Amino acid sequence: MTDGTQEATRRWKGMTIPAAGTYVLDAAHKRVGFVAHHMMVSQVRGEFTAAAATIRVGEDPLDSAVTATIRTATLSTQNEDRDTHLRSSDFLDVERWPTIEFRSRRVERRLADDAIAQWARLRNHLPERSRVATEIVERTVGVGGRFTVVGDLTIRDVTHEVALDMHFGGAKRDPYGRDIFGFSATTDFDREDYGLVWNVTLETGGWLVGKRVRVEIAGEAVREV
Repeated sequence: MTDGTQEATRRWKGMTIPAAGTYVLDAAHKRVGFVAHHMMVSQVRGEFTAAAATIRVGEDPLDSAVTATIRTATLSTQNEDRDTHLRSSDFLDVERWPTIEFRSRRVERRLADDAIAQWARLRNHLPERSRVATEIVERTVGVGGRFTVVGDLTIRDVTHEVALDMHFGGAKRDPYGRDIFGFSATTDFDREDYGLVWNVTLETGGWLVGKRVRVEIAGEAVREV
């Protein structure tokens, strides 16, 4: 439970955001999932049931940073044979590489990028009108703010930069006195970039296992005391 004298939230760019501080991923409210294609026609979904993350929310939110660790042996697609294969040396090789790591490099804000917002910015090109238009656009972002979190993803000791499309869900103090905020994030990458090259060529063309993997993360972060 946090000190009741501490502020749980603050205002920034028209949004209610969490107070600066260190937050950790709430194990009871998180999902670290992935999606890959099978036989070029269907999706297979899975998740890692054990993952930890520490998020440092900066005084300037764009100075925030995150580190995360995923335990590879906790992979589950609800199919024992498939899970055994994915944990093997053909794929994640969990005995040799027990974790997947992520370390952020920077955080960028994504303003509303729909056609109407673009039109508003162009139409209000005069300095005094542009300022008003920008303020309106920022207010429309609300608690559903979008950010890009760029960082290094390491799988099987191979590291590449990825960009996560992060959706900020809001911040508040929960009934137990904990300061929390919610978020979701997605990214996709070519698994072969990380040495995950096992596959089977289909007689009809294409591959048994899709080469691109989509990562889907959702959760709550809790402020450390």
